[in-house]
Amino acid sequence: MEWIVQGAAVVIHEVAHGYAALYFGDQTAKLMGRLTLNPIAHIHWFGTIVMPVTIYFFSMLSTGHGFFFAFAKPVPVAFHRLRNPKKDMVWVAAAGPGINIALATGAAGLVRALEWMAPESFAEFSKMFQGSAMDLTSSPINIVFFILLASVYVNIVLAIINLIPVPPADGGRIVMGLLPDDTAASFAKIEPYGLGILILILFYNPLNIINWTIHPVIEGLANLLLN
Repeated sequence: MEWIVQGAAVVIHEVAHGYAALYFGDQTAKLMGRLTLNPIAHIHWFGTIVMPVTIYFFSMLSTGHGFFFAFAKPVPVAFHRLRNPKKDMVWVAAAGPGINIALATGAAGLVRALEWMAPESFAEFSKMFQGSAMDLTSSPINIVFFILLASVYVNIVLAIINLIPVPPADGGRIVMGLLPDDTAASFAKIEPYGLGILILILFYNPLNIINWTIHPVIEGLANLLLN
């Protein structure tokens, strides 16, 4: 079920990029049929299939807890077609993580609303969620709670990881758009190696960098939305 939630999150993430680019003048994604929620149009052989399976496997081996991360086939953006390429690139890049934070916030709001309307069911679900087994068959509302909580965490994880300031990640694009031209040009030179850097960080967690950077931000934001 978490795979479905994450699949929806990555598709909406990419479509948000496409609509932002369209708003700022680039119709590439629209003309290529990528402004659609149909997941088939966004499947990436590595990011949607190989990478999440591999990350889950290694995270289970190292921590005992399965961790998913996937990305869809990037929506094509012709930055030179944007009305103000350098400035608009920041907004196009930020649209993906922005929509994920919005989805996480909305899901958290629904969790709180359901907790208020059905406190006993929420208490039951919380005990199962914190335990060793998750029995979603005991009550239909448990499935709703699980989907909403999964949506909170999946969207936060997707947003934060995409904000890592290494191009071609969204965070890297945002940094490039904010830096002075000469510095941005120098920073852009790492882009051919950017995907390798991101894979190194996510797969191998050198110097436990995820534990003292990404994890605290994810947990802090989740606590802020849910508590």
